[in-house]
Amino acid sequence: MADVIDYKIYGEDMQLVEIELDPQEGVRAEAGAMTYMEDGIEMETGTKGGFMKGLKRMVTGESFFITTFYNQGSGKSRVGFGAPYPGKIIPIDLGQYNGRFICQKDSFLCAANGVDIEIELTKKLGAGFFGGEGFILQRLQGDGLAFIHAGGTIIEKDLKHGETLRVDTGCIVGFESSVNYDIRFVGGFKNALFAKEGLFLAYLQGPGKVYLQSLPISRLAERLYASAGSSKEEGGAVGSLFNSFLGE
Repeated sequence: MADVIDYKIYGEDMQLVEIELDPQEGVRAEAGAMTYMEDGIEMETGTKGGFMKGLKRMVTGESFFITTFYNQGSGKSRVGFGAPYPGKIIPIDLGQYNGRFICQKDSFLCAANGVDIEIELTKKLGAGFFGGEGFILQRLQGDGLAFIHAGGTIIEKDLKHGETLRVDTGCIVGFESSVNYDIRFVGGFKNALFAKEGLFLAYLQGPGKVYLQSLPISRLAERLYASAGSSKEEGGAVGSLFNSFLGE
């Protein structure tokens, strides 16, 4: 049984979730996610499942360790976890999803002590080779609360049985374990050569709930990188013009 925790989400675009813990309750988080903690909170860092699970996480780009924050005091105490970039924090009650929820490997923020965080590899070979951000997924398992983070705006979709949604792989935040997941080629010469959406799309088939994000971290990083390169070019052109002016 996972610990029953209370929480409050602060902010609009750069959100923070504050977890209130009763004595002896705990919350798990990725290493480095904690923003602050009150008196009575103690940290315990480990692999949570042994060396092999920690190694699996490290190979897939995650931290080798998971940190658990326990309330060792005699009264209620709080610990805060901040969103890593602009977006929204989504509370997930695993009890409403038959104890299992699948999310992007970089969207997990924290969860009640007792919730297991496992690597979920896609079952189909195509998804493994071409999924991009959608290939390595995490499985949140248990009966407590977990919190995931989405970039930009959150879009919720409730897929009916057999209903299909085609999605850019990076825009998937998470979905119920009842949703079937696959990666397929977009098709068409012009699409393959000129479309900036990528050669492959994720196919999500219901039934089940799906969370999408309008601004995945990969897209944000790409825009920032392009902007930085443009600024350097502009700065170089201005510098050359200024030097020419001084030379004359």
